[in-house]
Amino acid sequence: MDRLTLLLAILYVYTAPCEEIFWDTTVKLAKNMTLACVYPLADTVTQTEWFKIKTERESMAIFNPAYHGIVREAYVDRVYFSNHTMTSHDMTLSFHNASEVDVGFYSCFLHTFPHGTWQKVIRVVPPDNFEDAGPPNSQMVSEPGKNVTLTCEPRENLLLEEVSWEKIQPQQTDLLISCNVSQGRSYTSKYPRQILSNCNKDMKKAFVTIPNVIGSDSGLYRCGFKASPGEKETFVIRLTVTDGETKNTYIPFVAGGAVLLLLLVLITTITVITYKRRKRQQKRGLFKDFWITQNRATNNYRNPFPPNPPSGGAGEDIYVNHPVFCLGPRARV
Repeated sequence: MDRLTLLLAILYVYTAPCEEIFWDTTVKLAKNMTLACVYPLADTVTQTEWFKIKTERESMAIFNPAYHGIVREAYVDRVYFSNHTMTSHDMTLSFHNASEVDVGFYSCFLHTFPHGTWQKVIRVVPPDNFEDAGPPNSQMVSEPGKNVTLTCEPRENLLLEEVSWEKIQPQQTDLLISCNVSQGRSYTSKYPRQILSNCNKDMKKAFVTIPNVIGSDSGLYRCGFKASPGEKETFVIRLTVTDGETKNTYIPFVAGGAVLLLLLVLITTITVITYKRRKRQQKRGLFKDFWITQNRATNNYRNPFPPNPPSGGAGEDIYVNHPVFCLGPRARV
């Protein structure tokens, strides 16, 4: 081996461990945690393997749609594929009783047809090292199906070096896009949703566009700037995508209210008509009873006594002529 080859070999040994690792998602360590890995394209996934990245890649588990999956001995009873029975594109790996030894980098490595290999890198950090988004600087509300554009701009006219967009969730942070402004190159992460963004040398502000937003796109989005003097700025935007049920439920609610009001008016009208009919019938009944009573009273008034009442003498009782409906006492004359 000549000196140049030996020098290159030594240089490789010392620089390889310091190779920078780019990760797509940061997950907060938890006893029961999930490392999401969803292939976003329509290719056929022929095989998936999970690795833990150390000085070398350590195989953890492997899954093949035809032969199902196996878990390596060091991870038996600790990890399992969560959603492989639903779709072969979802190779999410879940941990049971995770601990500090599970902090580090993980790789979800897929073999697909016809596009070949695809890899997503996930970083697991202790809870104290997980960065929360903080309070949002602005808010945006959108209906489902719209194309939403989130925009942010540094407060000062800085010479930008890097720009990044992230989606912040309680247990994980997903990198959407990272832009090297000086080179005009961008790194698009393995986020399962399509994201459009600008990345060029002359950019003064950054934006990302999420086409056809859905409810799961709601959340906090963080825009980060890194400037040449070493300055950093971050902006947080809260996006709320309505579920689309408010308007749809409002219409039947109003229609239902109108129907109830119509029924109420109809019931009230029927009640009033019935009440008036009963009043008329009662009046007619009273009038008829009064007429019969008057008729009987008149007849009795005309013949209250026998045709030839006895003439009264001294000491005899004589009836006073009273109507039949006025029961007065007898009077002596």
